[in-house]
Amino acid sequence: MNDKTNGTKSPRMEERLYQNRYQVDEGRPHVKINHQPGGDSEELKALTKICPAGCYSINEEGQVEVAADGCMECGTCRIVCQATGELEWSYPRGGYGGLFKFG
Repeated sequence: MNDKTNGTKSPRMEERLYQNRYQVDEGRPHVKINHQPGGDSEELKALTKICPAGCYSINEEGQVEVAADGCMECGTCRIVCQATGELEWSYPRGGYGGLFKFG
């Protein structure tokens, strides 16, 4: 990808994300999973592939877990799991969360 203003090559997405910083709010994550008795929904499992920051993974028990540090607060997970009720999502408290270098 080239920058149209001066013809230089733009940094890759991974390089851009690396420039961001995240202030962790210990003990108060802004995303929590409410696991359902029947197991995780397909929507929740899909977050392991579609979260742009890669915050979701499958643990040894086969359940989805979230590591909220590094979250870009885009709301993708909130929208995908809106109907399932499996996620509690809110913006981080002031002074915590993402600090974006590239806007």
